[in-house]
Amino acid sequence: MSQFVAISKFRVANEMSEQVRAAFEARPHKVDSAPGFVRMDVLSPVDDNDEFWLVTVWTDEESFRSWHASHLYRESHHAIPKGLKLDARATELRTFRTIAT
Repeated sequence: MSQFVAISKFRVANEMSEQVRAAFEARPHKVDSAPGFVRMDVLSPVDDNDEFWLVTVWTDEESFRSWHASHLYRESHHAIPKGLKLDARATELRTFRTIAT
C-alpha cells in the first residue's frame, strides 16, 4: 500500500540548534492522533548540526493536507523556541509517495 511522506528541511540561522533539539524531544505529540498519521522522525545530518529534517509518514495525502491546515498543526508549533531564526534559503517542504519499503 502506498503511503504519503512529507519531508520538511530547515536550517537554524542563529545558534539555537540545541534549543530546537530540546523542543523536538519534548514535543507535545499533537500530530500522533491525527487521522492518517503513521509516524514522525526528526533527523539532523552528522555534518551539519544546524540542519533538521522532519519526516512524517501518512496513510494518504488528504490526511496530511488536513493536518497541515488544522488548528492543531498551528498549536504544535507553540513550543518553537522564542527568537528562532531560520535560513530561508535552506527551508523546504517536499512530498513523496512510497513506492517500496
